[in-house]
Amino acid sequence: MVEIDKDVIVSPNIPPEKLVVTSSSHKHRPTLSLLWRRKEKVDPNAIATQPSVYDNPEQAKYFQPLPNYENIHRFDPSERWTWAEEKKVLSKIEWRIAAWAAIAFFALDLDRSNIQQANTDNFLDDLGLNTNDYNLGNTVSKLSFLLAELPSQLISKKIGPDRWIPAQMILWSIVASAQFWLKGRNSFLACRALIGLLQGGFIPDVILYMSYFYKSTELPFRLAIFWMANRLTDVIAPLLAYGLLRLRGYHGYEGWRWLFLIEGILTLLIGIWSVFMMAPSPTQTKAWWRPKGWFTDREEKIMVNRILRDDPSKGDMHNRQAITLKLLWKSFCDFDLWPIYAIGLTFGMPAGPPDQYLTLTLRQLGFDTFDANLLSIPAQVGTTINMLIMTWISERINQRAYLGIFVQFWFFPCILAMALVPDDVSKWSRFAIVTVLLSYPTPHPMQVGWCSRNSNTVRTRTVSAALYNMAVQLQAIAYSNIYLNDDKPLYRRGNRVLVGICVLNIFIYLFAKAYYTWRNKQRDRQWNALSVDEKINYLETTTDEGSKRLDFRFAH
Repeated sequence: MVEIDKDVIVSPNIPPEKLVVTSSSHKHRPTLSLLWRRKEKVDPNAIATQPSVYDNPEQAKYFQPLPNYENIHRFDPSERWTWAEEKKVLSKIEWRIAAWAAIAFFALDLDRSNIQQANTDNFLDDLGLNTNDYNLGNTVSKLSFLLAELPSQLISKKIGPDRWIPAQMILWSIVASAQFWLKGRNSFLACRALIGLLQGGFIPDVILYMSYFYKSTELPFRLAIFWMANRLTDVIAPLLAYGLLRLRGYHGYEGWRWLFLIEGILTLLIGIWSVFMMAPSPTQTKAWWRPKGWFTDREEKIMVNRILRDDPSKGDMHNRQAITLKLLWKSFCDFDLWPIYAIGLTFGMPAGPPDQYLTLTLRQLGFDTFDANLLSIPAQVGTTINMLIMTWISERINQRAYLGIFVQFWFFPCILAMALVPDDVSKWSRFAIVTVLLSYPTPHPMQVGWCSRNSNTVRTRTVSAALYNMAVQLQAIAYSNIYLNDDKPLYRRGNRVLVGICVLNIFIYLFAKAYYTWRNKQRDRQWNALSVDEKINYLETTTDEGSKRLDFRFAH
């Protein structure tokens, strides 16, 4: 049997019953843009069209996009294009989609995490709060965020992310600015809950939106750039705070109030800009303020066909088609994605509390307000660089679970040191330990791409993005309550808990690896046991969808 992964050419001489489409063996190819391209020269006039099932008429008929697919008028299996044309198209996509996504995530994280900078300006004392109140505020925010994830994703799928995402951004920015008028515990908790509700769903909404423009092999690295903005926010925010917190006393208000107000207005402007920046799909970029659109007819054909050649499942649903309750339940019950959800529940816990408490810990170690903010920057720079490197490596070597285990081995000695080092160790030594810990290569973008790839339908991809992110939010709720007030300033008890979780994570990744390997072998046995006629009959009559198909293989 000849095996293809949507990227290996389908020869007309090979009968369709001998073929199986899989997503598990993605090899490096020059189509991954200049960021991924090898050093060897590529003739810009050579054909860049990715081989796929559409090159075989007998195979292609089983993978046609549905008639209501929004880009159906640009679908043409016979379309061919050159490397120079693909490079030009991809460059436009990078600036209009990836760059916008990074700036939008900056807005999200600025309003979500500026409370950490506020902490260095006696925020808790000014409002009469303690560490446990701060934990409750983070818990309320993350719980609200979690509860809004799936409903937000369903709204986005119905009306379109190009409408829903800017609306979210504008609304949460207004609430974030309103924190200027916080009075005490109740108003603090109310604002955290509202911000969480309005921000929930933003991340999976953006991921689904980006999947409309990028191939499955391109998406993880673009998601790494997306999360790079999250980390860069943690670099820029302390610098902004360094100046804004000096406004303490201006018109009689504390510095943290000005921090919330000014940063909220900044993200409001980004939300308004996003209204005019986003487009529904590759072939729907024209608007009254953009009469010529982003792309020519030729470029639209290239985009649509390169996306469907990589993953035919992206043509199985309209981009404004709602997910019904039946489809929602079917996607939720796709148990083959549950191992990735399980990973989402705990993978980042060892770094969660140290990151969340970084500025407070630095203050408790004796650093002043402004030094504490600036000293939080090195870890954010380190983790950003390491995240990009690891995401790139994961696609080059086609591995995910093993790299997740590598991250846990990064955590382990640092967490163990934080739990055991003597009390008299210098504050600079403790700073070094936590900085190394928080410079870890986060596997989050890699795992989001992993979840998307193993979904294999638009409706499952829509739901799985939300469910995975909900798992991540459950994780954040849990680790928001590991460092407690009676355990400060070194949180030794909490760090011992993190050591145990780190060990647990290694076994979860090993289970996921073993599970997907076993499922692929099981599929191989089932497929190989079919006769030629049975294979043809399966392709013509199967009601299996997405990852349930016998000709689908899981990435791991």
